[in-house]
Amino acid sequence: MESSLQRALTGEDPEEAASGFSPEAQDGKIVAQGGGHVSAPTVTRSTVQGNISINSNIHHHYHSLGVSAPATPPQDPDHTSKINEYKTSICSTYKKVKEYNSRPGENVLLPDRYTELLIVETHRNQREREEEIRCRGEDHQQVLKTRASEAYNRITVDQLFKPDDGGDVPKAVILQGNSGHGKSFTVQKIMYDWASGIVFKDLFHLVLHLKCKELNEISEAHSLVDLLSYCPSFTSETAEVLKDSKMKVLFLIDGFDELKFSFEKTSTVPPKDPFREAPVEATLSALLKGLVLPKCFLLVTTRSTASDKLSKLLSDSQRFTDILGFTEEGVKEYFQRFFKEELLAKKAFDCVRTNETLYTACFIPVICWITCTVFREQEEGMDITKELETTTSIFEHFVSILLKHHCQDLSQPETLLRSLGQLAERGLQEHQVLFDEKSLSEAFPDPSQATKYNPFLCKFLLRRKVKQERMYSFMHLSFQEFFAALQYLMLENEEEALDKLRELLRNVERFKPVIQFLFGLSNRDIYPDLKKQSWPSIKAHLQEWLLSVLEKDRKLRKGLAHWIYQGVNNRDLHCLYELHELHEEEFVREAMEVWGKIKFHFIPLTRTDCSMLLYCLQCCSTIRSLELTQCNITAEKLRMLQPALSRCEELGLHVESLSDADVVDLISALGQGKILTELRVAESSLSHESVEQVLSALSRQKSVGTVRLSVRTMTFTTTDRCLDFIQKTKTCRHLTLQDNSWPPSSLFVIKDSTRRLR
Repeated sequence: MESSLQRALTGEDPEEAASGFSPEAQDGKIVAQGGGHVSAPTVTRSTVQGNISINSNIHHHYHSLGVSAPATPPQDPDHTSKINEYKTSICSTYKKVKEYNSRPGENVLLPDRYTELLIVETHRNQREREEEIRCRGEDHQQVLKTRASEAYNRITVDQLFKPDDGGDVPKAVILQGNSGHGKSFTVQKIMYDWASGIVFKDLFHLVLHLKCKELNEISEAHSLVDLLSYCPSFTSETAEVLKDSKMKVLFLIDGFDELKFSFEKTSTVPPKDPFREAPVEATLSALLKGLVLPKCFLLVTTRSTASDKLSKLLSDSQRFTDILGFTEEGVKEYFQRFFKEELLAKKAFDCVRTNETLYTACFIPVICWITCTVFREQEEGMDITKELETTTSIFEHFVSILLKHHCQDLSQPETLLRSLGQLAERGLQEHQVLFDEKSLSEAFPDPSQATKYNPFLCKFLLRRKVKQERMYSFMHLSFQEFFAALQYLMLENEEEALDKLRELLRNVERFKPVIQFLFGLSNRDIYPDLKKQSWPSIKAHLQEWLLSVLEKDRKLRKGLAHWIYQGVNNRDLHCLYELHELHEEEFVREAMEVWGKIKFHFIPLTRTDCSMLLYCLQCCSTIRSLELTQCNITAEKLRMLQPALSRCEELGLHVESLSDADVVDLISALGQGKILTELRVAESSLSHESVEQVLSALSRQKSVGTVRLSVRTMTFTTTDRCLDFIQKTKTCRHLTLQDNSWPPSSLFVIKDSTRRLR
């Protein structure tokens, strides 16, 4: 970050310097105009003219610009040469990224994949934490937009070492983030961007990288320089630069939470020389505490479970930052970077937006990567099965990746998963998303599994009057629901699992998401990643229960009026989600046969609802009857449902807020040769041409019942065309045109071949 002030002070831009003050190179003079200001570390042999003030505190001016004072370029040409060689090597080494599924020789370019994360400095209170955990879909995105505001002190990577409100630059920065949130990716990007001259160019002469996971493998004594030799591109020539006390050095220490060291007090004297050997724990402790290379700066990444331990090791001059993940704009950008093709990226993003749970989870970068990878394979025709379309499958991939790559020292993952399930279930029963240490100790027999080897829980400190309390949570409520479902298939006794399932199904309203995940997890042929039990009775009982619900609701519908359908509608909608998660077409067809006539009345359907309905309808060989009335079917949802609507033998449809451009989708949905019991186009402004197209589509149907169209302006041409249509279409009982002009002067009704104008 290079400001005009920096260029002026270093004499690189005399024109800009002249705008604030006039440096004269001749005779070492600095001459300021009347009322101007000169800011310099030292002013010697200078003539000052006019009414001016001199301020020797240069850091104040840099602070006002939101930057740190620049590092003085190395005086030793040999050092400059060595650093430039190091930067060249770093650029070559760090510009490529190996992904979780990369085969030998495969990689992607870092600049093509990295997407800016939402990082904040503010600690959130209990209400704010619960808000982040509980909200879903659009509400969750709104929460993240709020967190990105000034109120929460959003900070970008290039601002991590900016001066604080007191003008002091932090000596250490804690970059906290949960598993899969992009901590290591960010460290790699910092290394690459520094070497490329993009970030910290004027702040640090040298940036060095230590991976804590690699340090765990070292048993013998090592000096700090020895530890740095494990860093790619670090050489003995680079080590020589550390001897220069004038060098501004930044250490990037990645994965503090992965260290096996306790950092308890030992008898070993901490080394103060970077070339002196000591146990790795002592050497690293000396670096963190500022005992070795005390002038250096630190940026340390960690999971939240180790943040307080890290903070106690670091100096008092530290900054805390927290990675929250991607905002909605970040998710969009990630999809665009991943697919490169704008249309494909938009298609994938729109697909994700139709699944509220998955859309919410995509704030986690690894979930974004899994989703994009799955979508790309489906587009390329590489996907053998369709299980990857379900939310359960994405979550299971996420859990598998974290178990494999983020807790490799865990000896019994099944025990961890069972404990997580117990904690999750207890929380749902008690409407809890935040857990205290007592709750953790009850769920986890092994305390180390609760935090140290657990990549699935988050830890944070809440203020309780004059004290602090450690609290824990899952990354989001949807993960808590997933683990609650997973524990049913982690039980070692099938009868016990079945008893718990029966109890669960007696409380459907409270545990809908858990039941949905259970349907997804019960299909072992599709989800082999996790070592869970394959209890046939669980799957059979779930299927039997769902069919009984549909049969019961089918009988209830016969005696209910439309306006008291709400309870039945909600249960039926829930069934769609369960069928989608199970993802077995043969059983879906069986369930839809039991359902019979599919009716949703007076229930606003979301994009996710429409996505679930579309899947189930497409599994049917024929769609006998479908009614969607007063369901808030907008143009977007109409386009989603169009492939299924066009196949219906009998259809009743209410749509709203259509433009003339959307009429082509409506006509496509209507198809031809069907029994159209009702069509209502409300809150729209159709032109005469659009009305003409709709009437032409209606004339191709087997029969037409009631039609109500919302038009832009009533004209005689339109009314005459409607008269002609109703006279030729003997089955049409009622056709209404609603004039949307202002004032609404007319309502034209044609009924039983009689024209009335009001």
